[in-house]
Amino acid sequence: MSAGTGQAGATMPRGRDLHVILGALMLAMLLAALDQTIVSTALPTIVSDLGGLNHLSWVVTAYMLATTASTPLWGKLGDQYGRKPLFIASIVIFLIGSALCGLSGNMLELIAFRGLQGIGGGGLMVLAMAIVGDVVSSRERGRYQGLFGAVFGVSSVAGPLLGGFFVDRLSWRWVFYINLPIGVVALIVIVAVLHGKPVQEQHKIDYLGTVLLGGAAICLVLLTTWGGSQYAWGSPTIIGLGIAMVALAVGWGFAERVAAEPVLPLHLFAKPVFSIASAIAFVVGFAMFGALTYLSIFLQVVHGITPTLSGLHLLPMMLGLLATSVLSGQLITRTGRYKIFPILGTAITALGLFLCSRLDQTSSTFTMSLCFLVLGLGLGLVMQVLVIVVQNSVGYEDLGTATAGSTFFRSIGGSVGVALLGSIFNSQLAANLSAALKTVQLPPGVDAKTIAGNSLALKSLPPATRAPLIQAYAQSIQTVFLWAVPFALVAFVLAWFLEELPLRATVKEVDFGECLGASTQRSSLEEIERGLTRLLRRDTKAREMYEGLGRQAGYDLPAGSIWALCRIEHAGTLKDADLAARAEVQVEDGRPYVDRLVSDGFVVRQDGKLVITDAGRHAAENLYAARCKALEHLLDGWEPEKYPELEAALRNLARSSVGDESDARTFH
Repeated sequence: MSAGTGQAGATMPRGRDLHVILGALMLAMLLAALDQTIVSTALPTIVSDLGGLNHLSWVVTAYMLATTASTPLWGKLGDQYGRKPLFIASIVIFLIGSALCGLSGNMLELIAFRGLQGIGGGGLMVLAMAIVGDVVSSRERGRYQGLFGAVFGVSSVAGPLLGGFFVDRLSWRWVFYINLPIGVVALIVIVAVLHGKPVQEQHKIDYLGTVLLGGAAICLVLLTTWGGSQYAWGSPTIIGLGIAMVALAVGWGFAERVAAEPVLPLHLFAKPVFSIASAIAFVVGFAMFGALTYLSIFLQVVHGITPTLSGLHLLPMMLGLLATSVLSGQLITRTGRYKIFPILGTAITALGLFLCSRLDQTSSTFTMSLCFLVLGLGLGLVMQVLVIVVQNSVGYEDLGTATAGSTFFRSIGGSVGVALLGSIFNSQLAANLSAALKTVQLPPGVDAKTIAGNSLALKSLPPATRAPLIQAYAQSIQTVFLWAVPFALVAFVLAWFLEELPLRATVKEVDFGECLGASTQRSSLEEIERGLTRLLRRDTKAREMYEGLGRQAGYDLPAGSIWALCRIEHAGTLKDADLAARAEVQVEDGRPYVDRLVSDGFVVRQDGKLVITDAGRHAAENLYAARCKALEHLLDGWEPEKYPELEAALRNLARSSVGDESDARTFH
């Protein structure tokens, strides 16, 4: 059982301290989530300032690759050495990376510092969610985890807007500098208020597998970035990268066979559902991040709008994504059916990409918004379903790694998508600009190299000279989206082969953090606990639940007395005033419930304190057992009889969810 789910409320922060900690955690996660999207609207300005248009895609992919590769290490090191010091380290690394990004003097420096920033970002994401489990009681955990998931929804919308605002009003460097004051606040709060937890679990970390898999991914991204643009596809460099990628992948395969805790077990790929869902996740990441990157360039260069307005133009895409993510999640929870959503989602995504490939410099705002909305609606329908599909298709022993694998392939798909589409864009732009420059006369001081490396230099050209060059950019971006359509169609075909299995209870409750981009690296037990705590959010009728537990356990007690008994049992001894404070009532209002416990011999008053008796402990254990029996159906399909830790998790959850402070408010 993860820390904090044993004796409910015994050592957890309460009241103001809890809210301050959760606020700091949400700030930290917001920083990491924003950096996946905030840079998109700033890219044209960054390129115009630093040069290196052919390296543009790496500003995005360096962060994503570093985040993806570092996530499993952060998660397991946090379990092994305690989450507080690791979380502090991740904030410090992220802030150092952010400061250096803002100080970058050229594109290569920016790319390197984005990688450093991504390493810290991986820790922010995975450790923030883990710490929630340490500081929040079981009953409340699902609600707070839902709030953290909403952070990703907010960041997906706010990222492009904030990026554009900072570029227009301040400087592109503030896209990174803004992290510093927010991150420092989060750091101070975490250091001052969050209490460190003891070592929870020992791991044999798969360092070799992580390095080999990360190396293979980097080779793949380099190959797709440079192939056909910086180097010919048949050049020694590209062939060498291909050979290195295969060699690293083969080495990773051998390493995973002997690793005690492989970062991504090979036997998962023998499961058709996992393989198909991972391939679809790859394409979804490809389409989303590729579209975000090149739509911003299209809006700012081809249509000449400001970075802030380009962020506003992207809102239909992000709002469409959020709308269909929420809607499909609710429908899956209600019906238990999921196959139709990836089929529809991939088809609509392909349509959206095709519509984007028809946009040019004459397209109206309404037409562009409609195309972006269609693309967002398609992505939202398929993104979150994939995690559900994977979790529902594997056994308990593979649940944690399979979930992480799904998000891994989406992240790698995003990295490869931005890189490959960038390569296509660069090669097409070179050809189209070359043809366009033959038809115009450039003014003194402006040459073809300037136009190719700095898109914003077009604004200084006379309209007659600028028009064919803008058209060259438009045609290049059209080609980018046209190339993306076949990938989406492949995903559409694959979606038909997804097997639809009956959904387990713990899988039905959708985690919007995972569906909108959160990096995950949790054990199978932690995944089950997350599902159970999300299910507990629906158990809102506390009074009826406590009365039912009393009847099932054979005690004729009012709901308030049952809650007070379990609350006192958790604490051992409590003052009347403390019990009333936890119930958020006056002492005289709660006294009748306690008096009933005293008269029945379950509690005695000693030295001004309420002390539970042996009879009271026995009664509380019977109530916990009744609660556990009522929750047993939630583990159907996970074969808890084979895994003692599952049964222990259910018992601990039953115990911690009876007498929870949040239940007392329903008795008022």
